[in-house]
Amino acid sequence: MTTSEAVRQGPGDDQLIAEAFLRGDEDGFRLLYERWAALVHTVARRALGDSGEAEDVTQQVFIAAWRNRRGFCPERGTAASWLVGIARHKIADALAARARRARLAAALRSAPDAEPGPSEGRQAQQAVDRVVVQYELSRLPRAQQQVLRLAFYADLPQSQIAAYTGLPLGTVKSHARRGLHALRRRLEQGSR
Repeated sequence: MTTSEAVRQGPGDDQLIAEAFLRGDEDGFRLLYERWAALVHTVARRALGDSGEAEDVTQQVFIAAWRNRRGFCPERGTAASWLVGIARHKIADALAARARRARLAAALRSAPDAEPGPSEGRQAQQAVDRVVVQYELSRLPRAQQQVLRLAFYADLPQSQIAAYTGLPLGTVKSHARRGLHALRRRLEQGSR
């Protein structure tokens, strides 16, 4: 009998879903999502004020829940409260990323042009710089590339990178630090 069939047979649905989820049963995970995704989305939408961001947070919550399902302890609380707890952390990350983007946008609006002259020259130099950085980034070990791309192109904090990649947070931090040092060294050598 599948988890879906067992759940449809009577009371104790939440307990059966939680047990199946903890076993790594994909059907149990699907049922957990069907049961609690609307709650998580509502909490995220109310906190963020944006349905699109709430959808992203909801997805992140369930990815984190699946990857960290061994951290769920039914004796300490319900699946709903555990998921809302994860959602609070993901909402905080989303708000921090939003604040970083706002600060960057404000700084860009208020910054004077760094170089006088035609904007085409600056745009051409920026394009060359992007190509050089991309090339040097592609020469790094794959794990360092992935961490740096997620940090700088996807604007993810290291905790989300760890959740997304499945790497321990300390490893993510090490990859970021080593990758940035290697990039700096290579870019400085190229400018000489």
